[in-house]
Formats: sequence, structure tokens, C-alpha cells
Amino acid sequence: MPTPRQKRLQKLVLVMQRLKDFHQAQHAAHMAEAAAARDEAKTITETLDSGTAMTALFPELYHRRVASALERSRISADRARQEAQSIMQADARSNALVRAYREATDLEERSAADKERLEFIERRSTNGA
Repeated sequence: MPTPRQKRLQKLVLVMQRLKDFHQAQHAAHMAEAAAARDEAKTITETLDSGTAMTALFPELYHRRVASALERSRISADRARQEAQSIMQADARSNALVRAYREATDLEERSAADKERLEFIERRSTNGA
């Protein structure tokens, strides 16, 4: 039977795992956004390089769109790096909680074994006396 401390630690481990999962999902989303923005910039640049009539008429528009896409990519990549830091922090906290849970479980098991040994010694001494 888990102790109240073990129950609390177990709940905290679950919460930290959910938090880590959340940060991983956010990281993946930001990475996808950065890739999409880079692809958009590449596509626009290829259109500019092809020299179509539209790019000749509105080159500033195309250049602004490329700059905007590259900026979105940079921002998304920065956010992905921040989420990667959050993942590492959540993982470290989760690992510390798992260690604390194991220690609490080990302590409980040792206490139960010690209690069982003492009861055995007491039964043996009362039967022998």
C-alpha cells in the first residue's frame, strides 16, 4: 500500500510527464512552422529567380514576402529552441521525482522488512521462553 508521500510523488511524476509531452508537442509545432516558412521563402525565391512577368512588375512585394517568411522561420526556430529548453527542464524535474519516488518506495520496503523481522524475533522469543 503506497504511503501518502508515494502517492503525491506518483501524481507529480504524472504531471511532469504531461508537461514534458506538452513541451514536446509545442516544439514539434514550432519546428513545423519554421520549416513551412523556409519552404515558402524558397518557393518565392524560385519564382523571383524564374523572372516571370509578375515578379518583374512587383519585385518589392516578392522581396517583402521572402523577408517576412524568413523572419517567421527565425521566430519559430527561436520558439522551438525555448521549448527544447523547457523539455530538458521538465525531464530533469521528472527524473528527480522518479528518484524520490523510488527512494520512498525503497524506504517503505525496508521498513516493512524490518518490522517483519522484529515480529519474527518477538514470536520466536515468546515461543522459546
